[in-house]
Amino acid sequence: MTEPAYVAVDWGTSSFRLWLVDRTGKVLAERRSDEGMLAAAKAGFPGVLQAHLAAVSVPDHLPVLVCGMAGAKTGWVEAGYVDTPAPLSAILKQAARVPGEARDIRILPGIAQRDTKAPDVMRGEETQLLGALGLEAAGEALVCMPGTHSKWVRVKDGTVAHFSTFMTGELFSVVSRETILSLAVAGANEAEDAASFKSAVKAAFEAPAFAANLLFTARSRQLLFGGTPAAARETLSGTLIGVELAAGLSGSVPKTGITLIASGRLAALYRQAFDALAVTVNPIDADEAVRRGLSMAAAAIWTK
Repeated sequence: MTEPAYVAVDWGTSSFRLWLVDRTGKVLAERRSDEGMLAAAKAGFPGVLQAHLAAVSVPDHLPVLVCGMAGAKTGWVEAGYVDTPAPLSAILKQAARVPGEARDIRILPGIAQRDTKAPDVMRGEETQLLGALGLEAAGEALVCMPGTHSKWVRVKDGTVAHFSTFMTGELFSVVSRETILSLAVAGANEAEDAASFKSAVKAAFEAPAFAANLLFTARSRQLLFGGTPAAARETLSGTLIGVELAAGLSGSVPKTGITLIASGRLAALYRQAFDALAVTVNPIDADEAVRRGLSMAAAAIWTK
């Protein structure tokens, strides 16, 4: 039977993911829950982690490596930041150890962009970058990482040179639930409307300054010409993603195209969006990227 070597944890704002991993990087057991930083801050980080460790019978001596919001100022233990330009290798060297725990538990740092004109921070995405690009990545990469807060990252020769955060996912949630447009999307089922989505992406990409107007067309078009709630939802989604892409693609794009780190529905949506704009995409699964990044970090920290 394969022996476990360490535990990897991706602890986000609203989600918790744990993997029991052997020395080759093979996942032996997995746990997922909605006990992210916000919930764990109330319940207690040690208790939440221990419950999941016990559920997969993790030995007491096994170390734990964590990335994500557990290392934020409002998290378990502040892990600090590596400042841009940030070599991905620096992430491996600045893991913070959780004090007062018998088990060796370490939290990886985030990356900070201390630019007064474009201040920005990331936590968790740096580990995905590490897993997706590796330490020896040569040349330039432009990385799109969709999410509640999407990240666009420019990496050169293994160093994060610049990045930008877009509140695309959160804006979609608020606009579709808390504004007049909630009437347009009410009752939308799981059916997709690729034509409406791609049309909205193109319109927003070509005229991002009209974003607020384009969003309202989800309502006005439905009132005047009909259309399903699903079409209205895809119009909202496509408009917000199109505006994000207009900014993300405003600089130089590597000849190899965009590196897209995403999973599930978001991966499919962004691939459709890039396809609508005829932009080459190199997709990488986000779960695989974060596990690979944690494996690289664990090897650097605990392999003698």
